Amino acid sequence: MRIQKAIGQISQELGSKARLVAVTKTKPIGLLREAYEAGCTMFGENKVQEMVEKHEHLPQDIAWHMIGHLQTNKVKYIAPFVALIHSVDSLKVLKEIDKQAKKNNRIIECLLQVHIAEEESKFGFSEQEVLELLASDELGTLKNVRIVGLMGMATNTDAETQIRKEFRGLRTFFDSLKARENEQVSMRELSMGMSGDYRIAIEEGSTLVRVGSAIFGARH
Repeated sequence: MRIQKAIGQISQELGSKARLVAVTKTKPIGLLREAYEAGCTMFGENKVQEMVEKHEHLPQDIAWHMIGHLQTNKVKYIAPFVALIHSVDSLKVLKEIDKQAKKNNRIIECLLQVHIAEEESKFGFSEQEVLELLASDELGTLKNVRIVGLMGMATNTDAETQIRKEFRGLRTFFDSLKARENEQVSMRELSMGMSGDYRIAIEEGSTLVRVGSAIFGARH
């Protein structure tokens, strides 16, 4: 009941502004079923092996989102079914996704992860690197990937002004990229906000929030 209530409450807050990706990493299948029965159909995982195992045991209409750092040698395992990869942080990864998507006769949708936080540990492109990638001839050769937006993770801080500034900056950059849209690039998804800061993210224009502990409780 707690999961159902939490999903209902978050969905109400999101309204038509953003959609909920339930972050299910480390959570057992039973809890995922509960979330699914409460109306959640987008699940986010950050480990490939865990996503593959869960995908095999759960309803096939679940859209699986890869939200963690993705290594090139793991792409092939999720390429047959992944709905959206949030965490593309290099051209190398994008090329591998394209290669594996082609093998599976699919076009895989991807978000470019932009480094917006002050911490050094987070992955992601700089804004300049995103601009260079979108302008590169190489991108035009990758026919089995679509870039459909950006993803960012704010600094892990309680300072709301800092978080808001980072999200707002990413939203401004996202909007500026709409002028660069083509058949391979469309800026329609902005993945910002997690359990601690999703309310700020919605206010700043997020279209996808990645929420785990606010649904399932804190991780042990």
